[in-house]
Amino acid sequence: MRAAVIQNHGSIEDIIFESDWPTPQPDPGQVLLKVEASALNYHDLFTLKGMPGIRIGFPLIMGIDCAGTIAALGEGVSGWDVGQRVVIHPIITGDRPGLIGETTNGGLAEFMVVNADQLVAIPDSMSFAEASALPCAYGTAYRMMVRRANVSAGEKVLILGASGGVGTCCVQLAKAAGAEVIATASSDEKLQRLADLGADHLINYAEDDFRKVVTERFGKPRVTGGGGVDLVVNFTGGDTWVPALRCLTKGGRMVTCGATAGFDPKTDIRFIWTFELNIMGSNGWSIEDVRDLIGMVERGELAALVDSTLPLERTQDAFRKLEERKVFGKVVVSPTASATP
Repeated sequence: MRAAVIQNHGSIEDIIFESDWPTPQPDPGQVLLKVEASALNYHDLFTLKGMPGIRIGFPLIMGIDCAGTIAALGEGVSGWDVGQRVVIHPIITGDRPGLIGETTNGGLAEFMVVNADQLVAIPDSMSFAEASALPCAYGTAYRMMVRRANVSAGEKVLILGASGGVGTCCVQLAKAAGAEVIATASSDEKLQRLADLGADHLINYAEDDFRKVVTERFGKPRVTGGGGVDLVVNFTGGDTWVPALRCLTKGGRMVTCGATAGFDPKTDIRFIWTFELNIMGSNGWSIEDVRDLIGMVERGELAALVDSTLPLERTQDAFRKLEERKVFGKVVVSPTASATP
C-alpha cells in the first residue's frame, strides 16, 4: 500500500512517501479500514518533531483523525459490516492506552487497523473529509465549550487564534449557545471568514493589541464587577496568557486545552483571587462527544470546515500549510483524492 512514513523525529522533509509499504492485517477485535481522509492536527507536528516525555516507536505512520470504509473484519468483531462508512475515535483505551498516529500507526496511508470499539458510524450525507475534521479539533472544542466552560446565551466570549480547527468550532459552538463572540486571527481574510461563521467582533492580533481592543469595546474589568468578557478560550498560552486574564470580568473564566505559544508564562496570582477568576483545563474528548458533533453537523447546527484536500503523495505540502498557518479550518490528506485549493 501507499503510505507516508517517518523513521525518526525530525522535520517535514523527513516524512517519506512509500509506494509499497506492507498492508496491515486486523487482529481479533480489530477492523481493517480503507482510509478516505485524514485531517491533520498540530499534534501531528509535535509527534513529528518529538515531545518531551512521549516515546514512540519507529517507523511510524502519523495521522490522528481518520475516516473511511471498513475493508475487513477481524475475528470476533460484530455489529459492523464491510463497506460501512466510519470515522475513528483516535483515543485508545484498555490495557494499552494510546493515540492513533502516535502510539500506533495512523491514517496517512491507504489502509490502517483500528480497534472495533473506536468506530463511529457516519451518515451518507457527510463527506469523509468533513468526518475526519471532527474528532481531535472539534472534539477538543466541544469538551472545552460545552462540557467544561458551559458557554451560555448572552455571555461575551473571547476566542484567541480562532481561525484554526479548534477555534472555528469554538466560534460556532459559542454562537449556537447564543453568546456574543469576539474572535482574533492574524489576517483580515481570516477575520472575514470568521465573520461569515457568525463572529460578532473581530480583532487582527498581528496589528492590534487584543487586550486594548477588548477594554475599549467592553470596558476595563472592575473588582466591583462589570467590564471585560465572561469567557476566554486560550489554547496558545505564552505571551497571550496574562493579557487574556486581564480581559476577564469579575468571576470570569478562562478555559485552556494547550500551549502552542509557550507553557510557562509568568502570572500574578493576586489578580486571579482579587477578581475571583476561574481557570479551567480541558484535556481530550470522548467518543460520545464525537457522536454529538456528528449529530450537530447532520442537523445543520455545525459546519465541519475543510480548508483544502491534498493527495497522499503531497503529505509534506499538507504539513507545510499547517506549520505556516495557511489554513482556515482543517487541511486533509486523502489517498483517493486529487488536490483541491
